[in-house]
Amino acid sequence: MLVFGHEILDKANKENYGVGAFNFVNFEMLNAIFTAANIAKSPIFVQASEGAIKYMGADIAVSMVQTLSQRYPHIPVSLHLDHGTSFQSCKDAIEAGFSSVMIDASHYDFDKNLEMTSQVVEMAHARGVSVEAELGRLMGIEDNISVDEKDAVLVNPQEAKVFVEKSKVDFLAPAIGTSHGAFKFKGEPKLDFERLKEVKALTKIPLVLHGASAIPDYVRESFIESGGELGNSKGVPFSFLQEAVRGGINKVNTDTDLRIAFMAEVRKVANNDRSQFDLRKFFAPAQEAMVKVIVERMELLGSSNKI
Repeated sequence: MLVFGHEILDKANKENYGVGAFNFVNFEMLNAIFTAANIAKSPIFVQASEGAIKYMGADIAVSMVQTLSQRYPHIPVSLHLDHGTSFQSCKDAIEAGFSSVMIDASHYDFDKNLEMTSQVVEMAHARGVSVEAELGRLMGIEDNISVDEKDAVLVNPQEAKVFVEKSKVDFLAPAIGTSHGAFKFKGEPKLDFERLKEVKALTKIPLVLHGASAIPDYVRESFIESGGELGNSKGVPFSFLQEAVRGGINKVNTDTDLRIAFMAEVRKVANNDRSQFDLRKFFAPAQEAMVKVIVERMELLGSSNKI
């Protein structure tokens, strides 16, 4: 059942659990997400970035989600634009059928971010669509970072309060020390949980954790065994994800873990049978690997058995 984003996150906020928000770029990834949600009995966000939309086509992305929603009508799902860069991008997604959008103006100063977010909120709310925004910059916290540098990069809780009150945004992604991709931390993983708790206390709305891929050991090992390279990549530990949910996070974005798990299985088939060109032989095990990662994440975040 395709629903607006706030319908999923308001419940998660009241009941103190996290909902996985999983990115997709093709049918196989989307099908794995729905399959996992059906197994775990969990609500889901399915996300497409502007790049993914350009690759698939907005109409195709929406049609696939609508079709799978009909197959699994008991699963609450919100189709979310991830990191929309402009008012027009958000408007286009909404008109295509997205039920939730993110306007990411976090690279601008506070006033410009607030102005852009408010414009998107006004437009989206007129159509019932939920809006996510971001404050602060996504980058890992290094051991030697100064207090001033930390404050310049991470979310300011008092600013978050003002931003939410003025913009009327539905949920907020506060920067607390994560980053996108597989290389999140140069030293030991660090997240500012106290800052997170303060933002939650001041805003009281659902909060979002970006850059939340964990790169579990079995996923890393599978990728490396297939011939992939991950170097000194470091994801967000499972214990950190659980602590973030306890601190007020309700939407947890996951992309990198899915790609790594998927590609490991594709490589294995290619390596083991060089004469193979039946795409189903590549994609079936890749989907199974993704399903395992997603079900595990739903159980970890507490969204299992919430429908």
